Amino acid sequence: MAVEKKQILNKLYLLTGFLFLFALAIIYQLIQIEYVDGDAYRAQAEQGTVKTFEIAANRGSVYTADGSLLATSVSRFDIRMDVVTVSDEDFENGIKGLSVSLSEMLGKSAGYYENKIRKARANKNRYLFITRNLSYTEYQKLKQFPIFKLGAYRGGFIVEQRTVREHPIGKIAERAVGYDDYRGRVGIEGSFYEFLRGKKGKRLKQKIAKGQWKPLNDNNEIEPIDGKDIITTIDLKIQDVAHHALLAQLEKFEADHGSVVVMDSKSGEVKAISNLGRTSKGTYFEQRNYAIYESHEPGSTFKLMGMVVALEDQVIDTSEVIDTEKGVIRFHGKPVRDSHHGGYGKISAARVFEVSSNVGIVKIINEHYADQPEKFIAGLERMNVGQKIGLPIKGEGQPKIPDPSDKNSWNGLSLPWMAYGYGVSFTPLQTLTFYNAIANNGEMVKPRFVKEIRAQGSTVTKFEKEVMHPKICSQETIDKVKEMMLNVVKRGTADNIYDKNFSMAGKTGTCQTEYWTDETQYISSFVGYFPADEPKYSCIVVIHKPNKKTGYYGNIVAAPVFQSIARKIYSDTPVVEEVDYAANVQDVDQEYEAYYKKANAAHSKVPDVRNMAGMDAVSLLENMGYRVSIKGIGKVKNQSVKAGSPLKKGEVIKLELS
Repeated sequence: MAVEKKQILNKLYLLTGFLFLFALAIIYQLIQIEYVDGDAYRAQAEQGTVKTFEIAANRGSVYTADGSLLATSVSRFDIRMDVVTVSDEDFENGIKGLSVSLSEMLGKSAGYYENKIRKARANKNRYLFITRNLSYTEYQKLKQFPIFKLGAYRGGFIVEQRTVREHPIGKIAERAVGYDDYRGRVGIEGSFYEFLRGKKGKRLKQKIAKGQWKPLNDNNEIEPIDGKDIITTIDLKIQDVAHHALLAQLEKFEADHGSVVVMDSKSGEVKAISNLGRTSKGTYFEQRNYAIYESHEPGSTFKLMGMVVALEDQVIDTSEVIDTEKGVIRFHGKPVRDSHHGGYGKISAARVFEVSSNVGIVKIINEHYADQPEKFIAGLERMNVGQKIGLPIKGEGQPKIPDPSDKNSWNGLSLPWMAYGYGVSFTPLQTLTFYNAIANNGEMVKPRFVKEIRAQGSTVTKFEKEVMHPKICSQETIDKVKEMMLNVVKRGTADNIYDKNFSMAGKTGTCQTEYWTDETQYISSFVGYFPADEPKYSCIVVIHKPNKKTGYYGNIVAAPVFQSIARKIYSDTPVVEEVDYAANVQDVDQEYEAYYKKANAAHSKVPDVRNMAGMDAVSLLENMGYRVSIKGIGKVKNQSVKAGSPLKKGEVIKLELS
C-alpha cells in the first residue's frame, strides 16, 4: 500500500513539475512577445490596418511649337461616403438636401439617393460609392452639398483624386505623341517619360470593412511633384493640313495605310507627322508610327541616291544620252520594264530621271558598277544612306542595303534591281532625311521632334539642330539633281501637280509589294521640297496598297497629297517672304510664360484669357473654380465674363475660339 502511494506521489510531482515548466514557457513567450518582439508585432498589426499609398504626380504636358496642347494630364475625382461617421443629428438634417443636390448633378431621383444612403447607413457601410470621374469644377461644387460640406470626419466625405491623359486635339499625331502606360512606352510620351512623369507623393490610408481603404486625413504626407512639359516642333496648322490631306487620299483610294512627314529643311524640325491605318470598317486612325518604324522597298524614289553616286563618281553627266531601247531589258531572263509602253528611246540621263525610266537608270548603274558593285555601295555609305538616323523616339526601322561580299544575298540581279529601288529598304523618314539634305545644299540634319523641356515656364533643356553630315556631295552634283527634281514636276512624272503660282521639286515612286504572290500590291510615294528655288519645307508621302482599280502610281496617289500640303502652306504663310524666326520663337515663349503668370496669379478676379490657346484657357479657368463652355477651335477670341470681374466660383464662362 505504501509503495502504491509513493508511486502516485511521484506521478503527481512529475505532473506538477511539467505544469510548472509549461507555465514558465508561457511566461517566457509572453515576455518575448511584449518586450523583445513587441515592436515588430505592433508594426505588423499596424501595417495591416494602416498603409502608405503612392499618389501619382501630374504628368507634364506636351505642347505644339505654337503653344497648343497635344497631351495633358487632367484631374478626375471619385467620390465615396463614410455613412457611419456622420452623427444622427447631422444625418437627418442634411439627407434630404444631399439627395436633391445629387439628383440635380447626377441625374437619378432624389428618392433613389436617399434610399441608397439610408440603406448603407443601416448596413454600416463606411465606403459607399457615390460617383466617379468628376472634373475639378464638378468636384468643387459637390463638396459644398449638405453633409459633404461638413468635411471628411464629420460629413464622411471621401474624395480620391487621379489623373487621366487627354489629347485635346483628338487623334491627330496620336502615334507621334505616343503614350506611357500599360501598353508600353511609345512616341514622345514614351521616350521622354523621365521628364514627363514627375515624382510621386505619399498618403496614409486606413483599412476598413471589406478590404477597402480610407484616407486618414485630407493632407498628403508627401506632396507629388508634377512632371516637366515638352515643347515639340509640331506646327498645329501644318499638322492639321497634313492629316486631312492624307486622310482624304487614303479614303479615295481605299488604301491599307499611309504616312506623311513635313520637315523644316534648315533645322530638321518635324512640323507634321501623320500615320493612318485602315480598320475593318473602312475608317482610318493612328494605328502605328509607319513613318518611323516601317522599312520598305522605296521604288523609284531611290533613283535619286543612285544618280547622285554616279554624278559624284563622274561616270556619267546629265547630258549623256541613254538608249532606253523599247522599254524592256533583261538580266538572267528577268525583265526590267518602263511604265511607258515602248520605252522612251534615246534620252539624256537627266531625262531618264525626270520620266523615271527604269531601263535608263538600270543601264546607267549596271554599266558603270557591275564589275565593282562595292564602289557603288561605298558611294551610298559616304552619304549616310543605309544608316539609322538615331532618333530619340523608339522603334526606328532598320534600313537595308545588300552587301556584295555576302554571296548568300548578292547575285547577278542585285545591282540592277537596286538601281530602281528593289532589294533595298528604308523608312519614310530615312528617305526624307536624304532628300532634305539635297534641299539643304548637302547638309544632312537629324529630324527633330522636340524643341525644349520646360518646368513652370522656365527652359530646363533645349534641343538644338544636329548635323549628321556637313556635305553629302559636291555643290555641282546638288545643283544638277535639284534641276532634275524641279523638272519632274514641270515636265516629268509629276507634271499633274505642277502649279505656275508656286514651285515644287521632288520624285515619284511606285513600288510593287507582295509581288511573290498572285495578288501584287503597290506602294505609292512622293518626296520632295518647296519652294524649289529656296527650299523651306521637305515632305514625304507614302501610301500602301491603294485600290488598283482606282490608281496606284505615285504621281496619282501620293503626289496630290504633297501638292495639297504645299499649296495650303503657301496660301497661309507666303514662304517667299522673309520671316523673322527669332521673333516667332519669342512670341511662343511669351505666350507660354503668360499662361503660367496668369495661372499663378491670385484667384480673386476673372483673368483675361483672350488670345490664349483654347485648352490652356479651359485648364486655367476650371482650376480657378469656373465652369467653362467653349465654341470653335484655336485661340480664345471672346469671353462672356469681362476680365477683372469679381470671382464667382461655379459661374459659367463661355469662350468663343477663332
